[in-house]
Amino acid sequence: MFIDYHTHHERCGHADGRLRDYIEQGIKIGLDQLGLSDHMPIIHLPEEKIPSGTAMKLQQLDEYVQEALDLKKEYRGQIDIKVGIEADYVEGFEEKIENLLSPYPFDYIIGSVHFLGEWDHSDSRQIEGWQKKPIDEIFTEYYRAVQGAAKSGLYDIIGHFDVIKKHGHVPQRDLTPLIVETLKVIKEQDLTLEVNTSGLFKVVKEIFPAPAIIKKAVSLGIPFTLGSDAHKPEHVHVGVEEGRRVLKELGVNEIATFDQHKRIMVHF
Repeated sequence: MFIDYHTHHERCGHADGRLRDYIEQGIKIGLDQLGLSDHMPIIHLPEEKIPSGTAMKLQQLDEYVQEALDLKKEYRGQIDIKVGIEADYVEGFEEKIENLLSPYPFDYIIGSVHFLGEWDHSDSRQIEGWQKKPIDEIFTEYYRAVQGAAKSGLYDIIGHFDVIKKHGHVPQRDLTPLIVETLKVIKEQDLTLEVNTSGLFKVVKEIFPAPAIIKKAVSLGIPFTLGSDAHKPEHVHVGVEEGRRVLKELGVNEIATFDQHKRIMVHF
């Protein structure tokens, strides 16, 4: 089973290509399942504070889902398209996120923490935010937010678990106890952890989460899915073989797939 559950497209403003282009690439490289998972509109900031090219506009959500559903039907028999979305978690906005997303027939929702308040720690244009607090405080705030996402009941998958390291920042103290605590929350909430291979091509040059964290998650019995986080059609499934290798070396033989929020474990 070859899958890629994390892809972005032109509507988000920082990716290239139409949904159809990603599907055609998935067929070309022989994927069994391809997940469409563009960024949810930003709803916790006033429009004037939303950085350009961050996510689709609120008025684009309907058309995104409808196009994805239409393409799912069109390509049935050639590739199994899963209709998803990557939804930011921001503390205090749980009800608004639920109200926005619950009307749609998503197969899965990826919960990601890009924002700590108004600051997008993952945005290279906002790198100065790292100078405003001690680094350990930022990392701690981030993992607490991931715990909040897991407890919210909004998501099927926790996306790029340790993306806070994306720009190469390293905490000064050992955060292993906090990381394990966060993984235990994910386990308690029966969520799936994404192995996201885009980190191989970022400053950090390492998958999300790090292999050592994946090992801890395996020991807790947390299920995994796989995603490239592709932002160009030609990047679909790029790096995912590394994620597969790490999982297989740790004895993982099944991967999580989704249909209408139902997790289905398959051999891979």
